[in-house]
Amino acid sequence: MSFFKDKEGKNLTNQEAKVKIKNRIGNCFLDFDLMLLRWVGLIPSHSLRKFFYSLAGMKIGKGSVIHMWVTFFQPGNIEIGQDTVVGNHCFLDGRAKLKIGSHTDIASEVLIYNSQHDADDETFRAIEKPVEIGDYVFIGPRVIILPGIKIGRGAVIAAGAVVSKDVNPGQIVGGVPAEEIRERRLKDYHYHLGRARLFQ
Repeated sequence: MSFFKDKEGKNLTNQEAKVKIKNRIGNCFLDFDLMLLRWVGLIPSHSLRKFFYSLAGMKIGKGSVIHMWVTFFQPGNIEIGQDTVVGNHCFLDGRAKLKIGSHTDIASEVLIYNSQHDADDETFRAIEKPVEIGDYVFIGPRVIILPGIKIGRGAVIAAGAVVSKDVNPGQIVGGVPAEEIRERRLKDYHYHLGRARLFQ
């Protein structure tokens, strides 16, 4: 009889138990890091927040800013291009690769996930899929982006949309689930988002 059991009550070998214990300890340290990053999110200085987020492993391009109260999972898997703005109270999931392009505007309270549970699996296991957001994308407030999504260059996501499938370049989508509204008339993207407001 095994001394160790998993959450389903299945017996584990010593090797399986060792892996699970190591993962649990690693997750405790990760949770502590995430708590510290939440505190960093309270600092009313873009430069200081960016410094600490970079220390945590995030890759953040020149001129990009992350507003206050943004939360993360595994920041080491998050990459943000140049001149990109991430609004307040957003959630950026780094459990799989999250790549956000340059000159991209992400409004407040946007939730970007790249991990979800498999509803058909008997253990309800997590499935992780990378998310990629192109250059010159605008994502409106309270949008939810689900795992495995690719959003093409210059796309626009209307406020409150739930993005459950890929969005083509220059496409404007909205709704739950998000569907095409029309094509963006602007085709030549070369604008800069400019400086973020202080103390936000």
